[in-house]
Amino acid sequence: MAEIEKNLVIFDTDPGIDDAMALLFLKAQPSLKLAAVTTVFGNAEVDITTRNALYLTRRFGIDAPVYAGASQPLTIARRPAPTFIHGNDGLGDADLVTGFSAEPAEGHAADRIVDIVRANPGKVTLLAVAPLTNLALALQRDPSIATLVKDVVIMGGAFAWGGRRGNATPVAEANVHNDPHAADRVFTAAWPVTAIGLDVTSHCVASHEDAAELAESGGAGRFLWDISRGYEALYQRRNQVDGCCLHDVAAAAYLVAPHLFSLHSGPVRVVTEGIAIGQTIQKLDGHIFGPNAWDGHPSKLVAADADFAGIVDSYKTAIRSLG
Repeated sequence: MAEIEKNLVIFDTDPGIDDAMALLFLKAQPSLKLAAVTTVFGNAEVDITTRNALYLTRRFGIDAPVYAGASQPLTIARRPAPTFIHGNDGLGDADLVTGFSAEPAEGHAADRIVDIVRANPGKVTLLAVAPLTNLALALQRDPSIATLVKDVVIMGGAFAWGGRRGNATPVAEANVHNDPHAADRVFTAAWPVTAIGLDVTSHCVASHEDAAELAESGGAGRFLWDISRGYEALYQRRNQVDGCCLHDVAAAAYLVAPHLFSLHSGPVRVVTEGIAIGQTIQKLDGHIFGPNAWDGHPSKLVAADADFAGIVDSYKTAIRSLG
């Protein structure tokens, strides 16, 4: 029997605790093949996120090159890394990456995104769970890739579905807030985009009991337990959440289970200055307001709801399968 062709994925990431969860979730999916892992500043500086990506791919036998990308936003100044969330080492200060050293593959992440997309027209999905600088730079280097990608799926933005707005500011989600100019460029480009925003991912919670159960299985489950103790405690303290929000996992789950999501269509813009910088706003298709900033921009898909229990169950199944 001929082998079924797998869907190619470039994972653009800033590991990051929930990034590590998403990467291991992706490894467990038989229908996906990671063509590359590309790194960017965000949860830590790019040298740290790159080291963490290299550590994760080597520790868990993930056969994908790691390319280092942008170290700062397109226009605004780099904001401080959220060490109070992900630790100084980006992986919860669990003392697992101390002494680890490795070099990324040759080339800038944006250039390699262009190369891989051009070599595989219509076959590559860009999964971005970090500031969107690498994607914006890839578009800048070669705008034609917008017609060549299969899909662009991002964990980013906050659209106020269910009343939830931002986490970096009252209206801005952190990935978009870290580089709003890049995000606006990605949302207004002529490629398909599906955004799984904070207003949806905040409801995808793996409970303390879920995490403990996965830790009992050893391997990947134990590793994720070890790096997420401070992360979980922060959610309990700040948001009264019993567990960890699976922000990046939710976006990764869309690749294999899109039926778990309810989507709305319409063009999206990002506020790039002023008090609301980083806010994401969707004009729903069919709504007529007269000439405005959305005119002439292609519609994108934004998640408005999801089967949260289904996403958590798929995550638990994936991590258990890694042993």
